[in-house]
Amino acid sequence: MTSPTAHLPPADKLSSALERNIEAIEKRRSEEADQLKLEERIAQAITRFTGSMRFVYLHLAVYGFWIVANLGLIPGVPRFDPSFVMLAMAASVEAIFLSTFVLISQNRMAAAADKRADLDLQINLLTEHEITKLAEMITAIGERLDSKPLSDREVGEIKSDIAPEAVLDAIEAKRQEENEDAD
Repeated sequence: MTSPTAHLPPADKLSSALERNIEAIEKRRSEEADQLKLEERIAQAITRFTGSMRFVYLHLAVYGFWIVANLGLIPGVPRFDPSFVMLAMAASVEAIFLSTFVLISQNRMAAAADKRADLDLQINLLTEHEITKLAEMITAIGERLDSKPLSDREVGEIKSDIAPEAVLDAIEAKRQEENEDAD
């Protein structure tokens, strides 16, 4: 048996609904990027640069020169930090600022992930509700045609709406139970 995705359609043959969804997502991302405050844009640019290989190469060059020069290995260049105290201080201050910029970016990304999770939950709840209604309709059609379902119990489960609060309570109870067992 082959996978339903064994023969993928070319990207230019996507369904119109899928293309519309992709465009809507890209439009939303663009709008959100346009609404960023100046500080957030600066933090994002710094984080993007510091996460690049150019940043690594720059550090290799600068710190490498600093170390080699202060070891006295470059003729004509006087030692300006023979004990490397200034290098350590510069690296420490840089680490403080870089970690702050990374945290700012992570907070922004976490907020975006929360939005996507909320959207996913809403869509999943709507889909579950719609499937429940479809199951009820199919059951009614089957009854009219005098057709019996394969499993009455499973059909009954499908036909009942699920309360998200009950699911969250059950998940939380299971986590607490596992934490108590671990202690």
